[in-house]
Amino acid sequence: MMIENNDYDFNQEGEQERPKEEKPSNLVEKIQQLGQTNVPQLSQDSNIHCLTIVGQIEGHLQLPPQNKTTKYEHLIPQIVAIEQNQKIEGLLVILNTVGGDVEAGLAISEMLASLSKPTVSIVLGGGHSIGVPIAVSTKYSFIAETATMTIHPIRLTGLVIGVPQTFEYLDKMQDRVIKFVTKHSNITEEQFKDLMFAKGNLTRDIGTNVVGLDAVKYGLIDEVGGIGQAMKKLNELIEWSKKGQNEGMVQ
Repeated sequence: MMIENNDYDFNQEGEQERPKEEKPSNLVEKIQQLGQTNVPQLSQDSNIHCLTIVGQIEGHLQLPPQNKTTKYEHLIPQIVAIEQNQKIEGLLVILNTVGGDVEAGLAISEMLASLSKPTVSIVLGGGHSIGVPIAVSTKYSFIAETATMTIHPIRLTGLVIGVPQTFEYLDKMQDRVIKFVTKHSNITEEQFKDLMFAKGNLTRDIGTNVVGLDAVKYGLIDEVGGIGQAMKKLNELIEWSKKGQNEGMVQ
């Protein structure tokens, strides 16, 4: 009696191959490793690439496995590939992050800011802490009406600052964040510091929680909007970029 088994494949010689469910899936591997279904090298369906920064930004120290993280060592080669790939004409950065490693966040911000291609960011849910520099690093930025951005001083958890050198290091790192944000947005340094060191806004802490429209009023973000507005703006920037290149070639 023959038993039909649909869980196995058979080759031309009739030999049984390994179960279907054991076959490796490139799609699943991409999702597991990078949190994305496509990587820049394979982005052929669209001239726009979407880069997602979610959860906590993982830097030099590996976070616990239960934490949802964005690993900066995954993002950096992707950003390099985006710059090199001629088929990618624009980049959309979607943020919903609580922040994380300061140096890793600044590294990502600097790379995004130095891209030669049109870039647009949109904050959905939250773009807190070191997510603020990343949000403003693009050519144009959006924030959802209900999204929030927490601005606070740089802090270390569980470490007692016992020497002046440690404090000076943190102070200089904080200055790097302030200078980057004020350089790549319309907020003034004085206003940003006022938000950063405000007392009583956050429970048992110092800092400010800025919501949607307020982020635009302060000059931190360019416009309130969703994914539709962000895509429209990015396409406009791409067209302007092409027009500028064509005019340069004519001249």
